[in-house]
Amino acid sequence: MIEFTNRQLDIIEILKKHEPITAEQIAELLSVSKTTIRSDLAVLVMTGYLDAKPKVGYFLGNAAKYEDRLPNKLHEIKVKDIQGLPVIIQGKTPVHDAVISLFMEDVGTLVVVDSEGYLEGIVSRKDLLKVTLGNANTTTIPVHLVMTRHPNIYTVLQDDPILEAARKMVQFEVDSLPVVEPDNDQQPAKQLVVGRITKTHLTKVLLEISQER
Repeated sequence: MIEFTNRQLDIIEILKKHEPITAEQIAELLSVSKTTIRSDLAVLVMTGYLDAKPKVGYFLGNAAKYEDRLPNKLHEIKVKDIQGLPVIIQGKTPVHDAVISLFMEDVGTLVVVDSEGYLEGIVSRKDLLKVTLGNANTTTIPVHLVMTRHPNIYTVLQDDPILEAARKMVQFEVDSLPVVEPDNDQQPAKQLVVGRITKTHLTKVLLEISQER
């Protein structure tokens, strides 16, 4: 179960005493650089413990205001409780068809799997844009030539807390993660794709919790 770091907890305590406060002021109180706490602030904002307003600074979010209830709630909710269906394609799918799937399904990322549903790669809107601009051969280029492969694919398990998903999205600067189920019987071990979790899923659950009284 993921826990906030000591520095993240210190930031929350600073906000309780000094909100609103800028990132520079927080860094000064912690005797660190602004760059050092950038990821901490991002995690706290995504999890609802902080809010930010341009030209004003950071202030406590709803999660911090109701911290007697929210921390336990956030740790209790698992990825499987809020995950959605993955939008999958196969590596041999032409880039042209992948672009159509991307827009038809209104997603930013497609999960590439083999014929048995095991994870092979990820292809994003950015990946597809790079190869399609000025290229008339997108009907013949297979997705596996442009997709991102291991070790640059970040995943979560169904039983991971949603805070772990939030941490990975912030750390690796992605908008969604494949939800996988490891199959260690395969050699080498493979990951069966069973879902996906996005920033939208996380935002919805945080809003639902913050509205509970």
